[in-house]
Amino acid sequence: MSFSCARNFLQRFCTEDVHSRRIPNHGSCFSNDLLPSLGARINQTTKLRRHIISPYDPRYRAWQMWLVVLVIYSAWISPLQFAFLTYKKDVLFLVDNIVNGFFAIDLVLTFFVAYLDSQSCLLVDNPKKIAIRYISTWFVFDVSSTAPFQPLSLLFREQSSELGFKLLNMLRLWRLRRVSSLFARLEKDIRFNYFWTRCTKLVSVTLFAVHCAGCFNYLIADRYPDPTRTWIGAVNPNFKEDSLWNRYVTSMYWSITTITTTGYGDLHAENPREMLFDIFYMLFNLGLTSYLIGNMTNLVVHWTSRTRNFRDMFRAASEFATRNQLPPRIQDQMLSHISLKFKTEGLKQQETVNGLPKAIRSSIAHYLFYPIVENTYLFQGVSHDFLFQLVSEMEAEYFSPRADVILQNESPSDLYVLVSGSVVSPSFKPLTL
Repeated sequence: MSFSCARNFLQRFCTEDVHSRRIPNHGSCFSNDLLPSLGARINQTTKLRRHIISPYDPRYRAWQMWLVVLVIYSAWISPLQFAFLTYKKDVLFLVDNIVNGFFAIDLVLTFFVAYLDSQSCLLVDNPKKIAIRYISTWFVFDVSSTAPFQPLSLLFREQSSELGFKLLNMLRLWRLRRVSSLFARLEKDIRFNYFWTRCTKLVSVTLFAVHCAGCFNYLIADRYPDPTRTWIGAVNPNFKEDSLWNRYVTSMYWSITTITTTGYGDLHAENPREMLFDIFYMLFNLGLTSYLIGNMTNLVVHWTSRTRNFRDMFRAASEFATRNQLPPRIQDQMLSHISLKFKTEGLKQQETVNGLPKAIRSSIAHYLFYPIVENTYLFQGVSHDFLFQLVSEMEAEYFSPRADVILQNESPSDLYVLVSGSVVSPSFKPLTL
């Protein structure tokens, strides 16, 4: 089941359907409202120059998705190596170099990927323009985050040199921009639930902050001259001889109790370096907590706004009926109509249809209403052209049970075609469809 879910996610994410039109010698024009990130399904091929890759190609999207997985690994291992591990030739050394190799391949591949010009809205496939744009923007940062600082550190055995190379190796965190771009894209993709996408992003930011803070605080204790005068040495003087797992769990425990403002007091700063770091960490927590609370509040309010508006409208209608002493029959019709409107709001969507161009509205109306009108006895033998014009002006409308559609002696201005349900006329037998 998990494999099937992962496969479906990759298919939904990597398969890009692009709405384009052919423009000689320039590429294709993309409207921001029809980009694949919004879930458009119109699929037309875009012809680019030879050896130029479209950024919307499914294979390139799959490659980008694989790099995001490697970025998550880099975001976890970089702070861990910076604080806990020493560089040596082992399995982790081999894995890190393989990961760097993938990003080095992507660095070269970027010179052959077309880009969307923000001003002309054209897909640029000129190799020279692609190279100039990449070199003038992210090239230097990508090279810095891909440089093999770990193998170079093995040539220097001094402790100060090793710490410097570890610091340079932290430039790999620049790759996190790929994850940020991924979440920005998923938030705009209607095929994914916005609430859970946003929650996943907030949880990921929090876990990354906890991980980095715990690693950095341990590094301060590990480099302090007197191990017993550190936040972890005061509890465990021989903490350097402890296992990596115990030291890492202790660091994460301190970080979580600090970021949640719990502060049990069992682990606390013991020297000026740790105190200074704790001050900055707690100030950072103020901003992070405000960011999390603000986002979660907006998500919850947006999630419950529709129900809240329904309750307010229902209460206002009840108060109006009571204040004006309306008959029970009319009160029931009012409240039934409000309830029906709430239940069928997702079915009607007339405001969405009205905002579309006339040709699209006509196509929708023809698909929804033409088969119904064509089989109505009142329009038997009528020309197709007349029916096509008629259905273009039709709208779907829902009525609650025992609601008045047309009052007796009223001059009706609308024509109703009953699709489902039944109606009762004072002078006719009930009609059921």
